[in-house]
Amino acid sequence: MTTTWQPDSWKTREARHLPRYEDPAELAEAEATLASYPPLVFAGEARALKQELAEVANGHAFLLQGGDCAESFAEFHPDNIRDTFRVLLQMAVVMTFASKRPVVKVGRMAGQFAKPRSSDTETQGEVTLPSYFGDNINGIDFDPAQRRNDPGRMVRAYSQAAATLNLLRAFAGGGYANLRQVHQWTLDFMGRTPWAEKFSETADRIGEALDFMEACGIDPATVPQLQGTSFYTSHEGLLLPYEQALTRRDSLTGDWYATSAHMLWIGDRTRFDGSAHVEFARGIGNPLGLKCGPSLDPDTLLGLLDQLNPDREPGRITLISRFGHDKVEDGLPPLVRAVTREGHKVVWSCDPMHGNVIKSDSGFKTRPFDRILSEVKGFFAVHRAEGTHPGGIHIEMTGQDVTECVGGAVAITDEALGDRYHTHCDPRLNAAQSLELAFLLAEMLNTEIGEPRATHAA
Repeated sequence: MTTTWQPDSWKTREARHLPRYEDPAELAEAEATLASYPPLVFAGEARALKQELAEVANGHAFLLQGGDCAESFAEFHPDNIRDTFRVLLQMAVVMTFASKRPVVKVGRMAGQFAKPRSSDTETQGEVTLPSYFGDNINGIDFDPAQRRNDPGRMVRAYSQAAATLNLLRAFAGGGYANLRQVHQWTLDFMGRTPWAEKFSETADRIGEALDFMEACGIDPATVPQLQGTSFYTSHEGLLLPYEQALTRRDSLTGDWYATSAHMLWIGDRTRFDGSAHVEFARGIGNPLGLKCGPSLDPDTLLGLLDQLNPDREPGRITLISRFGHDKVEDGLPPLVRAVTREGHKVVWSCDPMHGNVIKSDSGFKTRPFDRILSEVKGFFAVHRAEGTHPGGIHIEMTGQDVTECVGGAVAITDEALGDRYHTHCDPRLNAAQSLELAFLLAEMLNTEIGEPRATHAA
């Protein structure tokens, strides 16, 4: 990357949205503990993801990035991990089958704990406490002991991330993702939704294709691409003490890599000029995401790209647009034109969640499904007009049967939000809404991408 960069170089820049720890010695002890632990992911895996994202950037694949808004200690359970993984597999196979293009699968999992807050503190009545920054920093309950910014929570988050990654790797490579099991991926509660029947029809057609291969003398059991899948992890690289402690120098290349996840992204609130988060990210070899919202002007974006990807390496940068359903068709084109004009080869992905949050009449924070879909359609329309590739989707979702986003074919109403509203931060699509979005994306991909070139299976 650069000879002047070190994992702690970020400390010379302005760091926003980081917690204030009361005891420096306690923080140093947690950092030292993490620095002594094994890496969660390996440099070779991050490079493999970058190669797959380069295919996306070149228009030959599509990126599916999804998972929890914020992982929690309380909801840590193997069934929750499995169910979110299952829904992502369902979404990927639907989109692959329709578009005949590979889908790169990246979870917001095994590290998506910390969240930026608009204020460092929260006041209820006459009591003021630190804001809830995520379970790897403090607790969600409005209690002095829970809201204390505790460095020891980083160590607990590492352990949870390690266990999550272990299970995800087992699912991805141990037979669960075998395309012969595609019918078994449907969650039990999905049986009452119209999209479960449509997925079953897709699964039947996949089974017929596998039977045809077998009849032709190709045994699907001997084709590695049909027995498992590549699955990667990502999170916002917000908590820099945690990221620094898990940054390692690759023994093969000598380059630095963040080993907390295969991919990190920089949020809309921390990608300003002179940002500590940008400084940290520019020195690691991982693929990077960059959130792009209404406050980002083209010149600033080009400056960030020059810092984060001076060699203009395809697959290095994913630009994740988050404008809102009513702003994307006006706000995104100037960024697309500037990036295209300067020759940067990036992945363009759509985050239709963060710009579409409203407060419901019942008092819950929610995201209307029709607005989410409208932003996705606007994103595709912009790229169709600009002649560029709509490369990905970035969503907050869960495999649980929650009621957090209104609308969709399951028709979650404002009055029903309180039934199963479990999120620790922002509202998520449930499994049925996620699968519905996948079918709608499949239709758009089938129309937009044109003549396919499949390079590997879903």
